[in-house]
Amino acid sequence: QVQLVESGGGLVQAGGSLRLSCAASGSIFSINVMGWYRQAPGKQRELVAAITSGHSTNYADSVKGRFTISRDNAKNTVYLQMNSLKPEDTAVYYCNADVNYCSAYGCSNGDYWGQGTQVTVSS
Repeated sequence: QVQLVESGGGLVQAGGSLRLSCAASGSIFSINVMGWYRQAPGKQRELVAAITSGHSTNYADSVKGRFTISRDNAKNTVYLQMNSLKPEDTAVYYCNADVNYCSAYGCSNGDYWGQGTQVTVSS
């Protein structure tokens, strides 16, 4: 199958920066859209940023100009550079990928999530 493993979360002061990484592994043929979502306590999970295999990007209004999403297709890895962090950015950040994969039974498509990484921004 396919696994997504995130890294890079942590505690940072307001105005600081963090870089999240998410590596996909398994019987991957190709990955379409990769994205980052976040979920704060008591709130619904929301899209932060997404990037296509052709590197087209989409951002939530709340992070435009501060966050940058990128990917390395050869490494099946997506990154989220977060600058000028604010306390309201505090959340668990989840990686998501739309994956085309192949197995002994043939090829198919699936939507996968990472386990989540905590980002805490102190004021």
